Amino acid sequence: MGRVFEVMMQYKYFIVPFGVWFFIQLFKLIYDLVTTKQFNFKRILGAGGMPSSHSAVVTSLSTMIGISEGITSPIFALSVIFAFIVMYDAAGVRRAAGKQAKILNEIVNTPGLSGVQVTGKLQEALGHTPIQVFVGAIIGIIVGFVFGG
Repeated sequence: MGRVFEVMMQYKYFIVPFGVWFFIQLFKLIYDLVTTKQFNFKRILGAGGMPSSHSAVVTSLSTMIGISEGITSPIFALSVIFAFIVMYDAAGVRRAAGKQAKILNEIVNTPGLSGVQVTGKLQEALGHTPIQVFVGAIIGIIVGFVFGG
């Protein structure tokens, strides 16, 4: 058992962010199952929803790096900048793409409005609201502090 803990600590910068991602996605799957009464396995890999696993992953990693390397280290600065880019993308670019997908789905499904042949519906839940990003970031920071020491 001691060897397992040793390996986990050695690879915590991979294991912790992947673990926080997995458990948030599992939470979304279970929440979706409870609320819709339908099992949707796509929720485990899908984007969007509360909380943002993207935010939790990057902030957990940044927090652990800050604890171990110091907040003045170049690698911490890199991780924080990376985290802000990911969170901006989740709440900005990908959220806008999701809104566009919703509008396009409505246009294509309006009789007589579009002559476009579509075989499937565009995915609308691509991004996150700012609150979903914020909650994911808080979870990531907490997890980072728990496992960062």
